[in-house]
Amino acid sequence: MSRIEIVETAEVAESTGTAQGASRAPAAPPRARPSRSGKPQGQWKVDGTTPLNANEELKAADNGLNVRERIEQIYAPGGFDSIPDGDLHGRFRWWGLYTQRRPGIDGGRTAQLEPHELEDRYFMMRVRTDGAALDPEALRVLGGISTDFARGSADVTDRQNIQYHWVGIEDVPEIWRRLAAVGLETTTACGDTPRGFLGSPVAGIAADEIIDPSPVIAEIKRRYLGDPELANLPRKFKTAITGHPSQDVVHEINDISLVGVVHPEHGPGYDLWVGGALSTTPRLAERLGAFVREEEASDVWHGVVRIFRDYGYRRLRNKARLKFLLAAWGPEKFREVLETEYLGHPLADGPAPGAPTGPADHVGVHLQKDGRSYVGATTTVGRVGGGLLTALADLVEAVGAESVRLTPFQSLVVLGVPTDRVEDLQTGLEELGLSTRPSPFRRSTMACTGLEFCKLAIVDTKDTAARTISVLEERLSDLTPQLEESISLHVNGCPNSCARIQTADIGLKGQIITTAEGEQLPGFQVHLGGSLAAAGLEQPQLGRTLRQHKVAARDLPDYVERVVRRFVGSRAPGESFAVWAHRAEDEELR
Repeated sequence: MSRIEIVETAEVAESTGTAQGASRAPAAPPRARPSRSGKPQGQWKVDGTTPLNANEELKAADNGLNVRERIEQIYAPGGFDSIPDGDLHGRFRWWGLYTQRRPGIDGGRTAQLEPHELEDRYFMMRVRTDGAALDPEALRVLGGISTDFARGSADVTDRQNIQYHWVGIEDVPEIWRRLAAVGLETTTACGDTPRGFLGSPVAGIAADEIIDPSPVIAEIKRRYLGDPELANLPRKFKTAITGHPSQDVVHEINDISLVGVVHPEHGPGYDLWVGGALSTTPRLAERLGAFVREEEASDVWHGVVRIFRDYGYRRLRNKARLKFLLAAWGPEKFREVLETEYLGHPLADGPAPGAPTGPADHVGVHLQKDGRSYVGATTTVGRVGGGLLTALADLVEAVGAESVRLTPFQSLVVLGVPTDRVEDLQTGLEELGLSTRPSPFRRSTMACTGLEFCKLAIVDTKDTAARTISVLEERLSDLTPQLEESISLHVNGCPNSCARIQTADIGLKGQIITTAEGEQLPGFQVHLGGSLAAAGLEQPQLGRTLRQHKVAARDLPDYVERVVRRFVGSRAPGESFAVWAHRAEDEELR
């Protein structure tokens, strides 16, 4: 087994020293407290830059960004067998590439096989959009890549990415060329880097927007995307920026988030949040109480990511996210270090965001500030495919709309729709399997990549979730009028929460379960009552885990139907599923 694979945790539903191209930590006196164990934690400004594990050694040997040249000049011409282990299982991630799971391997064998036994000779490729508006030309390019190089596969992820499968190394340079022609890329889409940004899907067009985040995202990308000095972080770093009052970028679970607010003296700007992340140790982000003006936002982002680079824990990979540093320091110290060491000036104190004004997925028809409309539509658990993307481009063009943005909910929003063509667009979207009037279950069900392609997965996710949606729409049609809000169902193929299971009404963590009869089956650990920012909820909350309760995948529709009927029958007036699930007795939730 590769040393890199041994210590790597979930990266797929994600240098030090003087090596050429390696990042260097700036010298400064230590500020972080020593670990309780007394062992160095790999904090560059505290312990120095000597690598403390195989991942850090790999990054110190060669900056991950350098692998692109080798892909173009050596591996694409030479084929899969020409790729050495360090690049294949390490640095390829810096350009959005992972080997995918070989077909036919049962989920029960995931933890039993060596990496080379699990992986295929094809890649998953992740394309970052960073909240960009995709015009028909870009949609056709994305669809064409799927059709020509990815066996028709394409998924919308909950990070606003497009994700392909079945990509051969020989085709990667041509895919990059096509993406670049429409302003898209895979640069640092994976790896220990600043990953793709979440941006408001209605940036610059919503009538009720507080501030347009597009200029800030563009400035950060212009200044820092692909910066070798930011290409060796302790682990991945996730960013979310919104100026919409629905708070539509799941800001509570990102390493850094900028959330639109209005300061009583300085006007529109951003409230700063840091340290959110899920995986197996979920932690919600915290406000620093700092107001960020638009013109200083990119510097603040740069300061936070450098704090993570310089002070983040690197010795143990499962403790290497920013959330662990924030937990040790607290928000007050974090803000102090940001202002004194990285910005050189204090930030103004600022107000907290108000309660969200409505659903964050933007599904349905909404008025733009220019009099036209934007129309949100759901996919089925993110699956689109090359044919659909190409047909969507044709539809957008035919009705005179402008572009499409992806959302953090595996759905999409069509922008700039002429008012007299809205119904034509809705009809066309329905014909493509994209619903602007979805059921409460189709609207809010998400699923990670799962057993079909992910080497970490234990159970199937997307087919299981799609099948469950169809069954629930039929069985619970009598309750649909009584469900004022959709009930989110998030299906994950392993414990790592790529589908955000702890923040769903019903979150499902894939595992092999043993029935009362002793039969081992694919199934799920149940989490109930998770919710991020939502109208009517005082504060975000993680889901409640039913420790002894497991559900077989084959029984998932029965279980969800049973719990939803109990919720409708026993909830208080106006009570949400998340609130009800936290007060209900265990027996009501089984």
